[in-house]
Order: sequence, then C-alpha cells, then structure tokens
Amino acid sequence: MKLVRLVQTCLLALVLILLATPGLAVAATCESLAALNLPDTTITLAQAVAAGAFIPPGESVPPASVKNLPAFCRVAATIKPAKDSEIKMEVWLPLTGWNGKYRGEGNGGFAGSIFYPGLATAVSQGYASASTDTGHSGSPVDAHWALGHPDKIVDFGWRAIHEMTVKAKSVIQAFYGDAPRKSYFTGCSNGGRQALMEAQRFPEDYDGIIAGAPANYWTKVFATFIWDIQAMQAKPGSYIGANKIPAIARAVVAACDAYDGVKDGVLNDPRACRFHQVLLCKERDSDSCLTPPQEAALKKIYDGPVDAKGKQIFPGFLPGGEEGEGGWVTWIDSGPGKDLQSVFAHGFYTNMISSKEPVNLKTIDVETAVKLADEQQGQTFNAVDPNLKPFAARGGKLIMYHGWSDAALPPQGSINYYNSVEAAMGPGKPELFMRLFMAPGMQHCGGGPGTNSFGQFAPGVDADHDLNQALERWVEKGIAPDRLIATKFVDDKPEKGVAMTRPLCPYPAAATFKGTGDTNDAANFGCSVDAALARMLNDPGGEAPRPLSTPEPKYSKSARKQKIEGVVTLSVVIGTDGMAHDVKVVKSLEPTLDANAIAAVKTWKFAPATKDGRPVAVAMRLEVAFKL
Repeated sequence: MKLVRLVQTCLLALVLILLATPGLAVAATCESLAALNLPDTTITLAQAVAAGAFIPPGESVPPASVKNLPAFCRVAATIKPAKDSEIKMEVWLPLTGWNGKYRGEGNGGFAGSIFYPGLATAVSQGYASASTDTGHSGSPVDAHWALGHPDKIVDFGWRAIHEMTVKAKSVIQAFYGDAPRKSYFTGCSNGGRQALMEAQRFPEDYDGIIAGAPANYWTKVFATFIWDIQAMQAKPGSYIGANKIPAIARAVVAACDAYDGVKDGVLNDPRACRFHQVLLCKERDSDSCLTPPQEAALKKIYDGPVDAKGKQIFPGFLPGGEEGEGGWVTWIDSGPGKDLQSVFAHGFYTNMISSKEPVNLKTIDVETAVKLADEQQGQTFNAVDPNLKPFAARGGKLIMYHGWSDAALPPQGSINYYNSVEAAMGPGKPELFMRLFMAPGMQHCGGGPGTNSFGQFAPGVDADHDLNQALERWVEKGIAPDRLIATKFVDDKPEKGVAMTRPLCPYPAAATFKGTGDTNDAANFGCSVDAALARMLNDPGGEAPRPLSTPEPKYSKSARKQKIEGVVTLSVVIGTDGMAHDVKVVKSLEPTLDANAIAAVKTWKFAPATKDGRPVAVAMRLEVAFKL
C-alpha cells in the first residue's frame, strides 16, 4: 500500500513539473482546441499539420517555402467584436520545441489575407504565431470591401490586430498550459502602422515591436499621393514616363553619390542631395532629358505637398529611389491611373471617404482632400500619438526602420515621428526604449541598390545581423542595439553570396567610412552623428560650412520665467546658397525655445561647404544654446 502511494506521489510530482515547464506542459491536444470557448470567437479549425505538409489555401501541393516547416497545430478562428465584423485569424503552435514566446504578424496594403510566410518563418524559429486578414478577404490593393461597412473599416484600422493578439494568447495558454513569456510583433508598411498603433493604443499587448516603413501618417500619405498625381497629370506634357526614370536615377547618382565619401551608387542620406535642372532638354525631347513641365513635376515630387500658405503638409520622396522593381515605375509612373499611388488613393477615397461629389484625384484641392480624410478616418487609421510613456513604462522596446530610397512611403515620415516622440517625452528619452534605423539605398521594406537585408523577412545569423534577434536581446537581456549589420546579396539572392555589408546606425547617426579598407565590408565603417560633416573635414578636397552671421535666438517669456537653460540640437542641410534648410529638432529643450532656435537658425548665413572648390549641400547638426 505504501509503495502504491509512493508511486502515486511521484507521478503527481512529475505531472506538476511538466505543467510548470514551458514547452513541455500540454494542457490540451490540438484537436481539442476546436471546443475552446473565447468571447466573440468561433474556432473553425484545430488541426495538427505534419512537418513540411502544410498546403496554403488555393494551393494543391506544399510549396517549397514550407519544406523545412516543423509539425505544428493550426488553429483558425473567426472573431466578431461588432455586428458587421468577420475577422479571420490563424494561430500556429509548434508541437515540439516551443520557445515560450509569441509573435504577431502584420499586413501590407489593404490586407485581406492571412500572412502565411510570416507564420511559417516564426514557427520555424520556435514561436507560436498569429496572423489575421483584418476582417475582409481580398487583394492588398483592393478596398471595395470597405464601401458601406464602417465596422470593417474599424477592424482594418486597429481593432483586428488587437483582437487577434488577445485571442492568440488565450489559444496559446489553452494549448501549452502557459502564457507566452514574451510577446513580439513585426510588420512593415501598413504592418508598420499596425505596429505603432499597438504601441500607442494597447501598450500591454507586446513586449517588443518592430515597425518597418510605417504608413502611420495614413491620411497625410494620401496627400503626397494626390500631390504627385496632380504634379504629373494636371497639366499637359508634365507626365514623366517610365522611359525617363533611368536618366533621372543616373543624374541623382552622378550629382550626389560621392557626398558620403564612397562611390557605390547609394546615397547615404539623400536629404543632402540638391541636384536641380540638370536634366532639362537643351534641344528636342528624348529619354535622356526632361521638358520644362516634366522638370517642374519632378521638383514637386521631391518637395512634397504644401498648403496654400506654402507650409509642408507631408514630406515628398527623396532622390535615390527612382529606379528598380520597387521604384517609381511601380509606385509613381507606371501609366496614368495604373501606378500604385493612384490605385491606393482611389481605393481609399472611393470606399472609405464620403463626399457630396466623387473625389477626382486629378483636380481636388490637396488641403481639402486631407481635411476630408482627417475628419472621417484620422482617428481610425493614423498612428501618430507621440506619447509612448505607457509602453516604455512597462519595459516595452520599439525598433523602427525605413529605407532612404523608399518610393512608396516618404522616409522622412519615420524621422518626423521619432522626433515627435522625443519632443513629447523629453530629450534623450526615446533612446531608453526606441531605435530608428534608416537604411541607405533600400526601397519599400526591402529591395533597392543598398544593403537591404537585416532579418526583416528571413532570419539573420545573430542579433547583430537580425533586427528580430536584436529586439529580443534588448527586451530580454537589456542590450540595446547600437548598430545593425545589413547585407546586400548578389542580385538580392542569398544563394549567390554576399556583395556588400554596411552598418545601419541608430538615427540620427549615420555610417561613416573610416578611410581605409574595403568599402564593401561593414567593419570599415563607424557610426557618427555628424557623418557628413566628419567626412568633409577628413577630405583634403572638402571644406565644411563656415558661419558668417549667427544672430542669437530670442528667449521666450515662459522659458525665462521658468529659468530654463540648455541646448537645442537641430538637424539642418546647409545648402549651396549658404542658408539652413530642412531644419528639424533632434534634441528638444522646451517647445518655445525649440521654435525660437529654428527661427534663429533659418536666419543664419554660412559660407557653403565645398568639394574640390565647388559649393555643395551638406547635412549636419547645429547646437543652439540658451543661457540666462
């Protein structure tokens, strides 16, 4: 009898140990999850999938991409948080080797489908993972589903990702008998917007978030799209055909490639590129030049939309992203009405915006278009709240990235958001929980002539080469990423080998060539905040800008009353005219003093920087001191 009791006691102890061990304690079989009862949720599938056997919907055989996929439990569900909601989601759970973590996957475009590649990548690395169609089925460039369906618009805008997250964690808890130790989210484009929306609205959902090329200024992005459409189509002869894009790209590289000290076809910081009117046709029109109307259209695309008073509504696109599969031919000029800017803008204004008359993208006033969008859908789509204190307070970490050559979403938008967080939370505060990596030569989420692979789609070798691993190291070990090593593969195909590596530096720093060694090797680059200026000072043929007149800034009454002293750090571009352009706050002191610093610097005069005796524009940082 004592022996029986002893065996029972040992078995009970063994069960308790198993239930307390993540990845070992299985509280339910995969099939039994079909009976799981969750609020507003119907489980439609709970099925074990053998290793390498997953067949995506619409396919007849397993694709090559799932060849190495481990066995997992596939759970599908439909969530109905509102009357017209129909949010489809899937949760994939490794049958063995769960790492105790959860990863949520974002969507691109207008969404409309489960992101199976992301699920497959996550499960292959040991994560439990979830993805959603955000409440509708269709192509990521199709928005017909939204017309007359306000609940579905809200689901797409923000609700579906949160609902997916909450339900996925419940499924994980039921299956493994444990909640995930850490939760992560990754997304690019609209997925980047979803990522920032989670950090802002639901700071408790994720411990670490990656937001790539975010469309978080959703309504303002469409201002840029409409501005570009009108720039090229409002007046006869202004359309820039695809046949002229190579000439523009060559002119940009010829004028600005050497600014960073390395001639490699990649602009390290294209904000310093100020080539203008070098392509005007001198005689007859040809593929190698632009007519005056086309030149005017090009300048508008680079400058971005402004209101009636000349104030910037949203940034334009930067030089360097014109050519290539992810360049202008896809996004801006694949034919009037055929480019993706037109497709997305038409889909949004036709199906999500109400107006007395149908919105004509070629003629509507851009300010009016933005006002309509802000009033009707700004709260639903825009993820621009700079107050990330709740997310930071619970230990959350956020990594943003954006390609400098992005032709889909203006890269300056990510910089603007980062600066707004610093302005709201205080100088240096974002560095405690947030990083922004700007990738030279990378287009939308990937691609382009620069180093464009750093773990955003396929796992890198370690945390120095993979931003997902870098994020986890930061969250779990407290080691903040001071740089990432990005890789350019030959023809963008890893199997062909490495063409080039470069460091990506946390904004506002940028990669700086050390002056010796192979320029295709990241080891020969450092990170410098004043990279452009440092290169110029070290270049025998270059001379930095020299101040000629620097009137002191005004002290505001409120700051003087509060006895506020300190320094405002600004990022500027000193143009060939010797004036400061693109003046933005990098390190804030106090709102009124920040504004006064900007006003003062805009009156300063410099002898412009020179390269081999010729004036050149240069990006740099300026410090404006306030002392009582």
